[in-house]
Amino acid sequence: MIQYSLQCSKGHRFDAWFKNAAAYDEQQARGIVTCAQCGDAHVEKAPMAPNVARTDQERVPLSAAHPDAARFRDMLRQYRRKVMSEADYVGDSFAEEARKIHFEEAEARGIYGEATREEVAGLIEDGVDFLPLPDVADDN
Repeated sequence: MIQYSLQCSKGHRFDAWFKNAAAYDEQQARGIVTCAQCGDAHVEKAPMAPNVARTDQERVPLSAAHPDAARFRDMLRQYRRKVMSEADYVGDSFAEEARKIHFEEAEARGIYGEATREEVAGLIEDGVDFLPLPDVADDN
């Protein structure tokens, strides 16, 4: 799995996971990589911030020092709460239910649950659209 920071032509930035670089290239060529915020299909890889080693050898992502980091964490918490309050929890049947919805074998609805790395890779391969649910604790 590979994670890319992406940006649409309107300036919206978001992250997306792909099986590998070739999977990203293939999906981009098919026009199915779209902005998570506005749906724009004109998406390109955005510059990514590397981890920076501190002198005490602890690695800290650059984004933790960003002046808006607290606001971003709060937005992620709000997103998580919204999904959990409005979508159906399907537990470890997430991949199976997501496929059924994608292939119109089940009613379209919001769902969330758990999936293994292999299940996530399979969903990506099948072209099933989903987003990871951020795990941002209130004290983190």
